[in-house]
Amino acid sequence: MRRRLLLAQSVVLAAAGVTTWVVASAVGPPLFREHLTMAGVTHGSNEQYHAEQAYQHATALSIAVAISVAAVTALIATIYLSRRLQQSIAEVSGAASAVAEGRYDIRVAPPRLGHEFDELATAFNQMAERLQAVESSRRQLFGDLAHEIRTPVSVLEAYLEAVEDGVRTLDQPTIAMLREQTGRLVRFSADVAALAQAEEAHATITPAWVDAAEIVRAVRDTAAARYAAKNVALNIQVDDGIRLCADRQRVAQVLGNLIDNALRHTPAGGHVTVTATRVADEVIFGVADDGEGIAAEHLPHVFDRFYRIDYARDRQRGGSGIGLAIAKALTEAHGGRIRVASRGAGHGCVFTVALPIVPTVATHDGRTVDM
Repeated sequence: MRRRLLLAQSVVLAAAGVTTWVVASAVGPPLFREHLTMAGVTHGSNEQYHAEQAYQHATALSIAVAISVAAVTALIATIYLSRRLQQSIAEVSGAASAVAEGRYDIRVAPPRLGHEFDELATAFNQMAERLQAVESSRRQLFGDLAHEIRTPVSVLEAYLEAVEDGVRTLDQPTIAMLREQTGRLVRFSADVAALAQAEEAHATITPAWVDAAEIVRAVRDTAAARYAAKNVALNIQVDDGIRLCADRQRVAQVLGNLIDNALRHTPAGGHVTVTATRVADEVIFGVADDGEGIAAEHLPHVFDRFYRIDYARDRQRGGSGIGLAIAKALTEAHGGRIRVASRGAGHGCVFTVALPIVPTVATHDGRTVDM
């Protein structure tokens, strides 16, 4: 790079020197001679000859000194810039190699060589941060998967070994336990698949104009039997005539997950209320219960994958810790947001889903447009 920059500078200096010499040789002498004549110097005299020689020598010396100074300046500037560029490129190259080896915590400093180079460093750092976040999520996901699968697999293994050793017989209670554990595994795999689909929902959302009240009533009817079995009241308060452009099935899935979550955490005799109202350009869905509530330290993590406030109790209820993460992913795929509020343990909680009436979706060329 240094040689290429120096060669480019040399070509520019050579072109400038030749051009200056040609112009000075072609234009300078006639003008100088004309001014001598106007000053009273006789044409062809010794005075004119010596004056012209002095002018030519001065011009040649001036051009030589100017080109020499420019060449030295260009050499110093080339060495300085090439060194800075080489250091910056070497740093980015080394950082890229480190990222390729899995060291996602590497960062590069802005080279201060111009806006474009600083933007390159910023873009690289953003890429490294995203990769670090993805890697952290991947490790956490595998750890959570292993943790979730370990319990039912251990129970299955223990029961099968007991049957093989003759400690247990393959009677109805044993078969029921085996079915329960395999059911947990099947349910867990289905939840994981649903989460993967939800996090890729930006590509599968098919918005259409739907009635918010109709969705709420359909979700209520679907969950009515489960609520009646646990003796928990499920009420709805919806405003008629609210329409929004959304994927009906996905919105119903969000509300269904929130209603199921409320049922798990509301004791018999409790109440769950589902609401739907329009506020400005959004439809606000709410799911409020008077159940266990959520302590303040748990609120920031409620929508994290596999997060449970009480692992043992949630496993007994059948929760996988994925339902709320699915609801969050599907809500954000619509360009909406989901929140949770609670006054603390024993005071119930309220989940709020805000969806834009006309969602903003991504086009194939990366632009966002209103539907």
